[in-house]
Amino acid sequence: MFLVNGESRTHIEITDRGFQYGDGLFETIKVINKRPAFVDLHLSRLQSGCRRLYIPLPDFQILIFEAETLCKQFCTDSLAVLKLIITRGSGGRGYRQPDLIQPTRILSLHPFPDYPLSYQTEGIIARFCDTQLGLNPVLAGIKHLNRLEQVLARAEWCHSSIQEGIMLDVNHHVIEGTMTNLFYIKNNTLYTAELTSSGVAGIMRTIIMTLSSLKGLDVVEHVFTKNELLCADEIFFSNSIIGIWPVKQIETHYFSVGPITRQIQLWIDDIKYETFSVD
Repeated sequence: MFLVNGESRTHIEITDRGFQYGDGLFETIKVINKRPAFVDLHLSRLQSGCRRLYIPLPDFQILIFEAETLCKQFCTDSLAVLKLIITRGSGGRGYRQPDLIQPTRILSLHPFPDYPLSYQTEGIIARFCDTQLGLNPVLAGIKHLNRLEQVLARAEWCHSSIQEGIMLDVNHHVIEGTMTNLFYIKNNTLYTAELTSSGVAGIMRTIIMTLSSLKGLDVVEHVFTKNELLCADEIFFSNSIIGIWPVKQIETHYFSVGPITRQIQLWIDDIKYETFSVD
């Protein structure tokens, strides 16, 4: 099911700048029992991204109404995925923005991916990707529509034994997974990449860092290499759909699903997503 600017249809204008240039942003939201989860956090990130890209802020009350209506009317399972896209709208040929920007909003509802429970309980196998992330502080952190780096990285493997790829930037620093943020634990401290020049600051990343700090676990954002990662005590991936996937193997290196990862999973499970705030 799709809504385009509030109307039920499955097409956009071919002049839309989201299609022409990837000129826009998106959010991928978990739907639980017909309700979008952590919607305030998603909209806060969307708002930040719109400001960074100079896209007029959408009416969030309309977005919330359309999202909740779509989920209530068309969700047939307890879990689903809601994708929300905002583009700069239509414009002529060329990079120059139109004088009058009329953003396009697109909401679509999708089945929840059928991931095995073992990915959460026993961990997954990952690999390092050859495709590198470029450096761009202006775009770092936001979830813009230009995702060719991730598309190319994900195309590097097709065997089902590997569940995620680890992406480094052009300076050979570890940044994230192709669809996830990456954390590791060393000496009872939680580490994740500093996303000042590349990467996406995921909603679940924010939740994990907030909860960990509140519970007394030291959290460090920093620059680190592949070798530092491979010396970790525990490693896990996260995003708003999968929650947390521990890592049991990266290429020829093996890891245990450790106690801190398990504890963070329990913290996430206990969240009341309707009221959770990072403030």
